[in-house]
Formats: sequence, C-alpha cells, structure tokens
Amino acid sequence: MPYKEPKIEKLFYSIGEVAGMFDVNTSLIRFWEKEFDVIKPRKNKKGNRLFTKEDVDNFHLIYNLVKVRGMTLAGAKKKMKENKDDIHDNFEIIQTLTQIKEMLLEIRDEIDSGK
Repeated sequence: MPYKEPKIEKLFYSIGEVAGMFDVNTSLIRFWEKEFDVIKPRKNKKGNRLFTKEDVDNFHLIYNLVKVRGMTLAGAKKKMKENKDDIHDNFEIIQTLTQIKEMLLEIRDEIDSGK
C-alpha cells in the first residue's frame, strides 16, 4: 500500500479556506455563521474571521444537512439542537466509509495497473 503523508491540521482557517473546503462562496460561510450558534470564529485585529477545527466540523454537519440531505435552515437548526450527537456520529460513519471506499479503489487501481 502506498505511503501517505499524514494530514497536518491547522489551528485556524481563514474564511476563504473554509469556503474552498466546501466549494461555496464566502458569503454563505458568513450567512451560516450568523444562522447557527455553533459557529463561533475568532477575529484577528484586522477583523478577519479565524475558524477552528471545531467550526469546520460544524460546517461539515451543516453542509451535510442542508446541501446533501436537502433540509431547510430551520430544519437543520432544529436537528442540530435536538440530535447533534447522532448527527455527528452518523457523519463520522459516512466519512469513515468514504475513506475505506477510496482506499479500496486505490488498491483496485494498483491491481489493474499491475496486470
């Protein structure tokens, strides 16, 4: 199996980096920040938003509920308040399965290229 560099986690992410992770506009990130209490970026002296890993994880949950599952903002807010642990657990399971799928596809491609 090929060696993979471990991902280096940053302490803070700019709004542009967060928007790039989800392929959305920075305006949507600002809008979700206002709509969802769980997003609490710090601001530097210039007023630039600095998002933590926890903020990014919460954006993943929100993105999954709103963009992937098609929930309304009101529905996503309600779900986050009532069942945040369940949503987080389900999201982690989906991420793990996606990583396994990617690994299996890489193995398949290596086998196919070796023929």
